[in-house]
Amino acid sequence: MILPEIAKLGHVALVTPDLEKSLWFFRDVIGLEITEEKNGTTYLRAWGDFEHHTLSLTAGDRGYVDHIAWRTKKPEDVEGFAQLLEKAGTEVRWIEAGEEAGQGKAIRFKLPSQHSFEIYYDVEKPGGDERTKSVLKNQSHKSWNRGISPRRIDHVNVATSMDVGEIIGYLSTQLGFNLREYVKYTKNEQVMAGWMSVTPLVHDIAVIYRPEAKTPNQLHHIAYWLDNDQDLLRAADILKEAGINFIGPGKHGVSQAIYLYVVDPGSGCRVELFSSSYLIFEPDWKAIEWTEEEHAIANTYWGETVSDKELNKPLIEA
Repeated sequence: MILPEIAKLGHVALVTPDLEKSLWFFRDVIGLEITEEKNGTTYLRAWGDFEHHTLSLTAGDRGYVDHIAWRTKKPEDVEGFAQLLEKAGTEVRWIEAGEEAGQGKAIRFKLPSQHSFEIYYDVEKPGGDERTKSVLKNQSHKSWNRGISPRRIDHVNVATSMDVGEIIGYLSTQLGFNLREYVKYTKNEQVMAGWMSVTPLVHDIAVIYRPEAKTPNQLHHIAYWLDNDQDLLRAADILKEAGINFIGPGKHGVSQAIYLYVVDPGSGCRVELFSSSYLIFEPDWKAIEWTEEEHAIANTYWGETVSDKELNKPLIEA
């Protein structure tokens, strides 16, 4: 039997209590392009994203993530995952084509931590409009058209009060993610954080332990990719000019990436601007283990310490 496969991270569906402020942040400051507004939801993507959207914004009574979506490698993989998940005891709900703008038939289900995932294959890939489209045929929109202007969505980082090892095991056995790096507690050998991918990226998804979290299904951040370190320094200037506080720039030990964290003032969603990470092409890659004593280096190799309570502590439900 050929098992179904996930190809990549697709999008994050974000609900916000202040849609106007979130739109200002993601469109004007971060610099995402709007592809469609339909039934109260605004769909956006970065200039290097090809799919209909990598982020959607919908007004709600609080900030939370409705679902995190993943695209499969083949159309039949959606049905394949539905069968495998149901066989493993996971409840699966079908989403009809068009229910989410620009997207075909999909399934939604919850991890043991209650994070809501979506899996789909069919998706529209519209070009930019006359105002935003690039002269490059291999690019959907003009680069540097507005704000920070990241190239593409990169990864998500989810937080949970549950056993992180259980969630990592589910992502591996049920969805085919590979563990790339992880941090373990010294006393009980339990995993406190893990970074996993289905692509050559160090992580398409990370899972971290947050015992203080109000629910087991929290979001730590979503990340957009900048091409180089100078782009990230430029982003810091743009954020400062917009009057928005942030953490960084700094460098992670895990992933070796240069990073900057900022919070959407509308939804409370933390966004990581991310660059210079390494890629994994080895088929026999052995996951890198970091000890609890090495956690400080794994988290912040150098740069500003994560001390700002406004940015470091809040999590939104996912």
